[in-house]
Amino acid sequence: MTDEQAGVCAPEVKAADEDVGAAFGAFMNQFEAFKDENEQRLDELKNRGAEDVVTREKLDRISKSMDAQQRLIDELVLKRARPAIGGATSAQMLERKEAFERYVRRGDENDLRTIEAKAMSYGSDPDGGFLVPDEIDTEIGRRLSSLSPIRSIATVRQVSGAVLKKPFAVSGMAVGWVGETAARPQTNTAQLAELSFPTMELYAMPAATASLLEDSAVDIEAWIASEVEIAFAEQESAAFIAGDGVNKPRGLLDYDTVAETAWTWDSIGTVATGSAGALDADAPSDVLIDTIYALKAGYRQNASFVMNRKTQAAIRKIKDADGNYIWQPPATAGARAALMGFPVVEAEDMPDIEADATPIAFGDFRRGYMIVDRTGVRILRDPYSAKPYVLFYTTKRVGGGVQDFDAIKLVKFSA
Repeated sequence: MTDEQAGVCAPEVKAADEDVGAAFGAFMNQFEAFKDENEQRLDELKNRGAEDVVTREKLDRISKSMDAQQRLIDELVLKRARPAIGGATSAQMLERKEAFERYVRRGDENDLRTIEAKAMSYGSDPDGGFLVPDEIDTEIGRRLSSLSPIRSIATVRQVSGAVLKKPFAVSGMAVGWVGETAARPQTNTAQLAELSFPTMELYAMPAATASLLEDSAVDIEAWIASEVEIAFAEQESAAFIAGDGVNKPRGLLDYDTVAETAWTWDSIGTVATGSAGALDADAPSDVLIDTIYALKAGYRQNASFVMNRKTQAAIRKIKDADGNYIWQPPATAGARAALMGFPVVEAEDMPDIEADATPIAFGDFRRGYMIVDRTGVRILRDPYSAKPYVLFYTTKRVGGGVQDFDAIKLVKFSA
């Protein structure tokens, strides 16, 4: 099979007429090419004890092409599914929207001050910016859910204060069996832990020219949402995975880890591969099976694998004892790839495979990880600091952390 047949010679992966179906078809063709090349690599290992360098390089090129095609599919699906901002709105919402647009375009804040004074909004702060209209706030939240992988699978709570405190029954609720008329004896006291999720400030500062703001054809709301979404999503994604909790959310990899056989509350259990920096050579998929069943049945029902693309590329090459690939492509465009029947979530901030690293997480992240959003996104217009450009200091407050340590397990590449 030639490189052209494998779809790896083109400098940029494109779909005909940006059609999702065509892009997905190209992805599946590349996966078939990947399997053919990997079969050749496995035959070389079996017959000669070593893989051919040309075969290895070709396999890597196809794998990178698959990643690029998957990113294109994700972008096309998101573009197709994205609704227009606005739509039916009440007179009050329309009034606020128009006042906000006058503030952004011309710096006229009088109407916006009047509206927020009428509403007695807890979040309005004329000296520190104005809350954006609900349409922009919702659109930014929706896009962040699509762009930030952990946000898309974790529990998200909206709060009006600076901290969310949540009691958690570590040992479960205190219960007991009794007869209909029998006395109710006192049960053992439940062991409770108070989990605290403070919100931290996240900001972006997009810049605009005067001509852009004066152009009435430009949808200023869509522009602001598109400018801040990538910046917010990248910072959030990194923090939800590896944040240290100092002026940012605490990531799932920042907590203490312990071997699953010695697991205790306040730590995340790990399952070792048996080989430092690598999977076991004879049975590479066994550690994944052990990790899946280290999770209790109630958590496994909604569990997902989380890893970056490099780790996923290594997992793609693994076959089970029956010769079937343990990684399977998405069944439809927009769906997730599957690993042993569980969806795979790509998070580029997960570490690469190396000695003692934990590049694979598995669990029910809806129950395991909590994201806290303080209501409202605020914008402060600054036409002075970077003349002739106008800066828009956009802030939101976000927190996060593990809420159930029993719901997430990590694969540790160690002996």
